[in-house]
Amino acid sequence: MHMSMAGGVQHGESATLRDSTAMTHPFLHDATTLDAFVADWHAHRLTREAWTHGAHVGVCAYYAFDHDEEATLAIMRPGIRTFNESIGGQNTATSGYHESITRLWVMAIKAHLRANPATTRWEASRWAVARFTSPCELLQQCYTFDVIDDTRARAEWVPPDRPLPWETDGA
Repeated sequence: MHMSMAGGVQHGESATLRDSTAMTHPFLHDATTLDAFVADWHAHRLTREAWTHGAHVGVCAYYAFDHDEEATLAIMRPGIRTFNESIGGQNTATSGYHESITRLWVMAIKAHLRANPATTRWEASRWAVARFTSPCELLQQCYTFDVIDDTRARAEWVPPDRPLPWETDGA
């Protein structure tokens, strides 16, 4: 299995990339900072602004490092729902937690980590954040319809209607 890095680097990454990723995503500065960020997410101490696409990806990779897809999803699902509520958001048919998007990202990140084994949670998170910079690219690759606004896909898993990129890229 091979997944292109699309701008990311992993094994043998340069200090410049490491520094650049940490500057863009301060929670990736080092392993201790990442651990504290994840703890703050669970304890609802992050701001809405801190919970970016990169933060979603980094936290997911943090757990996908040593959990299977279902176990990672079992952590991410309630974590996202309760975090949304903690910052005044609502999880409704049209806003908040989105089951299909969350499950797809868990699958993609886990596939990326299988293809690019990391040795630590921090490494896994850094590599995943560097690889998955676009919040919409994966959705457009996997769905022919607007999955974000689809109320059924928000409430329950709606599998992609296009081939999964990690299953079709020469694996």
